[in-house]
Amino acid sequence: MKSGWSSAAAGCSLLLAALMATPAQAFDFKDVGERARALAEKPYEKPDADLPKELLDLSYDQYRDIRFKSEKALWRGSTLPFELQFFHPGLYYNQTVKINLLSGEGSRPLRFDPDYFDYGKNTIDKSKLRNIGYAGFRIHYPINTKDYKDEFLVFQGASYFRGVGKGQRYGLASRGLAVDTGLISGEEFPSFTEYWIEWPRSEDNQLTVYALLDSKRVTGAYKFVIRPGDSTVMDVQARIYLRESVGKLGLAPLTSMFSFSENQAHRDDYRPEVHDSDGLQIQTDREWIWRPLVNPKRILMTSFTATNPRGFGLMQRDRKFEHYEDLDKRYDLHPSAWVQPKGDWGAGRIELVQLPTPDETNDNIVAYWLPDTMPAPGQPLDFAYTLSWQMNKETKPPVAYVTQTRRGNGYQRDPDGSIRFSIDFEGGELAKLKPNAKVISGVWMDDNAEMVERQVVHNDVTGGWRLILRFNRLDDDKPVEMRAFLRKDNETISETWSYILPPQSGTKNNP
Repeated sequence: MKSGWSSAAAGCSLLLAALMATPAQAFDFKDVGERARALAEKPYEKPDADLPKELLDLSYDQYRDIRFKSEKALWRGSTLPFELQFFHPGLYYNQTVKINLLSGEGSRPLRFDPDYFDYGKNTIDKSKLRNIGYAGFRIHYPINTKDYKDEFLVFQGASYFRGVGKGQRYGLASRGLAVDTGLISGEEFPSFTEYWIEWPRSEDNQLTVYALLDSKRVTGAYKFVIRPGDSTVMDVQARIYLRESVGKLGLAPLTSMFSFSENQAHRDDYRPEVHDSDGLQIQTDREWIWRPLVNPKRILMTSFTATNPRGFGLMQRDRKFEHYEDLDKRYDLHPSAWVQPKGDWGAGRIELVQLPTPDETNDNIVAYWLPDTMPAPGQPLDFAYTLSWQMNKETKPPVAYVTQTRRGNGYQRDPDGSIRFSIDFEGGELAKLKPNAKVISGVWMDDNAEMVERQVVHNDVTGGWRLILRFNRLDDDKPVEMRAFLRKDNETISETWSYILPPQSGTKNNP
């Protein structure tokens, strides 16, 4: 065997026979955990962005003109089911990462090679690029057809990663950790600084990736067991160490974009809706909750307390193309991301942070789990979860669920200036009910709202039921929080619709 893997593609066929029969045993999660523990005992050292100036000064279009040569993909031309391609550093991605490959003989570094890239119209001196490191990597596997290996998962930028399943297009993202999100002190963004990727066998349908996380106050070890398919599923194991105390430690964070939708229309855009996700879905041991997203005029932070949550996710429930009409972005094909905690997560809360955004170019939605008990500096925090990138087989409540939330009074303008919401429910046992069945609603509003009207009517088109709420907001500078669900014969037959109507002016603090 060669002493190093400086070339990602060369020698693949020579190594394959030995590696297929010898699974990686010399490196595992404990090794990454020990590195994270040792790192936490040392003062933080900010990574040195030792990149040539011409890479840092690239424009957006110039950076996009640098492309990895697909024929140089790792494992290309072998019988292995996966391929790896790599990202070039530059522009926003000014921190490089170490990438290692794992075999039965241990860990070997994968060194940067500028010959793996087509630089397009850029004039860059390749002699300055030897061993600078990659900015991340992407994984390919045949999820749509057996004859083509699709890109389905990307690790690039800080601790961000995003995935897709069959027929999906990239949308929202996940990341390793969220630290002090939404606090006045400012958010800290830990980064994956080093990766270890297990060399797969020809019969494998999963790939294992380890990652080391580091930032000023946090270190961590991660293991990702990745199974691409109709829904791409990732089993995540993590161990976190604090160098010093933090204000908030968000576990299993999801990051998305919401610009506008049927509950918050945009008059100057031909598209009816623009968003990567349209709501936060939560499963506890008592109920299912659906909170439609909003684009507030200032930061809006809300939370849901729970003990040992069963699941939460930022979901794209609306799958109708005509509700988006965007031929390029195809928001109707963007995945939902569903988190299922493993083991005992204890007491805490699921927090939703919604930031104002003028357009779809900014991710403005974050959701994560905040444990009530924080680890002391130097003490490990272990947690595990399954993350699924879903579309065709989305996780939904077994009871009736919300399909749309519409705001507006229609052609009738009420003289009292009241606000009207129409909430459609489908699924569960609703389709089995006769149109004249007695379905009632349970509604709660906070003390900044005064109920004017509520009624439940059968939706003859969908076979579901529509809840109509009309109310007056007493103070326009304060939010209104609402909860509603459907009942029949004293039994709850739907999930809970939970909504925050942001302040009208956005001049006062939100909850």
